[in-house]
Amino acid sequence: MLNRTACDGRRPMRWVEKRMAREAGRRGGLDEQAVLLAAGLADLAVSTLGSALGTVRGLLRRSDAADLAAEAESELLARGRLVLDRYASAPPAHLEVLARHALARRAAGDA
Repeated sequence: MLNRTACDGRRPMRWVEKRMAREAGRRGGLDEQAVLLAAGLADLAVSTLGSALGTVRGLLRRSDAADLAAEAESELLARGRLVLDRYASAPPAHLEVLARHALARRAAGDA
């Protein structure tokens, strides 16, 4: 209701004050915006790093950390094999495979 019209048909003062504050914030120079952006990114990086470190600490405190590390290693190796199989070697050409089968049949029929 505060953002709608008041009893006398005009918007309440709170809405006007908020709008003026927003517009004044938009008028800040590029330097101020750059500083605010850098501060926001730094805060995000610090909070993300803190969260990641907390997770690592929790994993290191577990009694089965060696088992977890071995399991993670085997999963990474399996994923690596899948990626290499998918992208490293191209499958043989379809027509070439058919030609080899035809040659094998002819050789089997001649013998």
